[in-house]
Amino acid sequence: MASHLRLVGETPETAQRPPQTLIRVEGVSKTYRTRDGEVPSLQPLTFDVREGEFLVIVGPSGCGKSTLLKMVAGLLPATGGSIRIEGTEITEPHDDVGIVFQSPVLLAWRSVLRNVMMPVEVRGLPRAEYLERAQRLLRMTGLEGFANKYPWQLSGGMQQRAALCRALVHDPKILLMDEPFGALDAMTRERMNLELQRVQHETGKTVLLITHSIPEAVFLADRVMVMSERPGAIAATYEVPLPRPRTLDVMGDPVFVQLTQRIRGHFFTQGHLD
Repeated sequence: MASHLRLVGETPETAQRPPQTLIRVEGVSKTYRTRDGEVPSLQPLTFDVREGEFLVIVGPSGCGKSTLLKMVAGLLPATGGSIRIEGTEITEPHDDVGIVFQSPVLLAWRSVLRNVMMPVEVRGLPRAEYLERAQRLLRMTGLEGFANKYPWQLSGGMQQRAALCRALVHDPKILLMDEPFGALDAMTRERMNLELQRVQHETGKTVLLITHSIPEAVFLADRVMVMSERPGAIAATYEVPLPRPRTLDVMGDPVFVQLTQRIRGHFFTQGHLD
């Protein structure tokens, strides 16, 4: 049976309130300084992410998507503009953020459970309290029987589930995901999309995900933000008016097909997506 997790401090009353702006990106740009001079990565970007929203970013390689994600996490400084989470400007790594990368980055000598518990150890959080949460997350993602296994004993999809649990264990409000399923085969990737949709629904997390897959973007997102070639800019933003929960059958829905074609048109104009 799936476990239902509630955000810390959430009550039935607050769960019913209209979504508020959680992340505010205002005029954010990034320029790298090299021996050959300045290399612009991102043009000034301005957008909001609402509390509980699933925002997906698509764009060609090198357009600054990963750079943007690192700046939201506080891992990389912006050259210009500001990023605020709940009104507080981000100038360093933020505790209310969990990150999942393309590679699971699990430590081979630690069990699945001990990998999941790493953020708790690093932050010095109460082990007993968060151990229970880690075990609930493992149950939620179908890894309950693998807590004492090691990463090399898991499939690629199971390793990414463990990485997802690790990103959520300290109960962050925001989940940042950088092409998390890009290395998986097509069928495993589809299963992970279904899994991620379910986990996001059950936890209520705000998700900002990067992908090169347009169908994946439309399947998962409340909104899809399309970026142009480097230096990256926002080419368009599309609402996804498809009801949830979504099954894979939604990919045959005319609205889904029309929206994927419209987004793909941005990249045919530029030449290619990847």
